[in-house]
Amino acid sequence: MTAGVREEPRETAHPRTPRRLPLPTLLALLVGFAGVGYRLALLFADVPPTNSDEATMGLAALHIARGDDFPIWFYGQAYMGTLEAYLAAPLVALAGPSVLVLRLPTLALYASFLLLSWRLTRRLGGDRWYALLVVAVLALGSDRVVKNQLIAGGGYPELNPAGAALALLTVGLCLTGAGARLPRWAAWGLICGVLLWVDPLILPYVLTLGALLVARRWRELAGRAGVVLTGALLLGAAPMLVDSIGHGRNPATAVLAAGGTGAPSDWADRLHGALVLGPSLATGFCSPGRCATWQLWWAVAFPVLLVLAALTAWHTLRRVGGGPGSAERVSAGVRLALLGGAAGVIAAYAVSNAAGQTPIESSRYLSCLAVALPALFWPLWQAARTLAAHRLTAQRQFAEVAASGEGGYRHPPDVESIKATGGRPAGRMARMAGVGALAVVAGVLGTGVAATVDVVRTAPDVHAEADRHRSLVDTLGALGVRNVRGGYWTCNRLTYATGENVVCAVVDDDLSPGFDRLPAYRREVAADPDAAWVAPVGSPLAARLDERVGAESGALDVVTVAGWRIYLPRR
Repeated sequence: MTAGVREEPRETAHPRTPRRLPLPTLLALLVGFAGVGYRLALLFADVPPTNSDEATMGLAALHIARGDDFPIWFYGQAYMGTLEAYLAAPLVALAGPSVLVLRLPTLALYASFLLLSWRLTRRLGGDRWYALLVVAVLALGSDRVVKNQLIAGGGYPELNPAGAALALLTVGLCLTGAGARLPRWAAWGLICGVLLWVDPLILPYVLTLGALLVARRWRELAGRAGVVLTGALLLGAAPMLVDSIGHGRNPATAVLAAGGTGAPSDWADRLHGALVLGPSLATGFCSPGRCATWQLWWAVAFPVLLVLAALTAWHTLRRVGGGPGSAERVSAGVRLALLGGAAGVIAAYAVSNAAGQTPIESSRYLSCLAVALPALFWPLWQAARTLAAHRLTAQRQFAEVAASGEGGYRHPPDVESIKATGGRPAGRMARMAGVGALAVVAGVLGTGVAATVDVVRTAPDVHAEADRHRSLVDTLGALGVRNVRGGYWTCNRLTYATGENVVCAVVDDDLSPGFDRLPAYRREVAADPDAAWVAPVGSPLAARLDERVGAESGALDVVTVAGWRIYLPRR
């Protein structure tokens, strides 16, 4: 019975086909790596330029690494948590203080944002090609965008990945079974608590996504889920709460006071900053430090897309049947929440004085608009897909007509029906919408590429300035200078670059004491009779100090090095 039966090896009988990534997923992976690689190359080229605010976070990381101090807030203020300092502290302890080690954690945060945005786009119902589009837009990096993503100056690099993570968790909480949701509730609360401590700019997203969860899971929130979420939120916000209770101060007051100082801006300036300059700068459509007129087309397209995307999501919510946990309804609800959060971010910025006073620099407050891109581009993608479907259907119908003719078209009425279908007003509207959507997508990518190229063009100048600062550090070391006085944008940068081997106290242009974020530095410099002065060549401070250069007793000697002037007391 068994004669002639031979047992084949498993591998021979059932060969396994290697699993390949779908083409759009592979392309998204390559584009994502290109976006991260581009930013890594910028870091090695000292781009974007650093400043004393970033160095202040570096000094916090240095103190944490040494165990000297564990600050809760950005030095010199009672708001904006120091999460970036704690993330960088192990690297500072390992490799010493530098701008590069300070920014490696922010680069990792950007990479996580790309991954989370790709996943969020897929969970919201977008196909792989749409997810590729979202990743491609986020991979581009204009001047303002790379500053928001890479400079460890407090708050901004961590906002976008946290916002995308909250949206993803919201999708999961609306779709999964109750037994699997407690860890997600804990993660949602923990992220919210950390954000409240670090930077409340993303609060509009927290409120809109939270409102969606309350609307869909209020019974669950009334039980164990609510307890878990509240406990995790308090844990994440613990640094802020402990400090506020211990010092009797309200961090919300400090945050509100930071929205612009001095005389109030008029509404025309605020709306111009919030609706015209702000979205174009924050989402990556402008050149370094400015917006050319042709780059402001996004100021018109953005609100139109925001409204269209919101109407599309609302229509889906009203049209789709099934329970509240159906995938399509959840997708539409989360998209609507993201769009509401984006509108809230713009509204909060528009009421601040900063929108009217310093729109170019303060547009960083709108950096978290990028969280809503998977929802914002939705109508564009739907229109483009409709156009592609119309074309594909027409091609198939023509092919069927041609194949059935057997040497000639024997069914002319079919051809006429195809022409009639394509000529109906609905068909024309779909084609026009699709062509318009493709034009907007091309404009987004083209403008983003142009702004990214502008950053690359300015990189040599930024790198040269960083080299000049390194020459200043080396010269101070060679001169044996331990304590100096300088401007605000000189002091903490110099102190961090030297690992506190040189300590700097801030002075204003009239040589009066300035704003020291670490008062201990002023006390140390004041106790040193041989403290020097440092100022950039051509600055008002240098001009004032030049008046004290001379041969008489008590005058200053000057050493010029690579764009800087060092003023030494005459002994």
